[in-house]
Amino acid sequence: MAFTIYALVDLFMTHAPRVRAFPKPLWIVVIVVLPIIGPLLWLRVGKAEPRIKRILGVSKAPDDDPKFLGSLDSESSDERIKRLEDELRKLDEDDPPATGDDDDQDPPPTRS
Repeated sequence: MAFTIYALVDLFMTHAPRVRAFPKPLWIVVIVVLPIIGPLLWLRVGKAEPRIKRILGVSKAPDDDPKFLGSLDSESSDERIKRLEDELRKLDEDDPPATGDDDDQDPPPTRS
């Protein structure tokens, strides 16, 4: 009896696109009329597995995926920091020194 109730509740909770073989009203009849075989049929045949799991399989987080980790740059953090510091130093050296000439600027407004 409990197995039949479980199958009926599972049937009601399943979205219509995931129901296979028969429509929901016919599955209700099969589950109720065939007390042990009906629920077994519903669980084995009537309910499709989720589409995402079938298509994609089991997904992994990027830090758990060896393919993703292998594709990352192998530069260590110390080497990267040193390279970035060198780039910043070169940018600082490339800046022209301030000459102090303010001729290119507009004069401040005067009060009347």
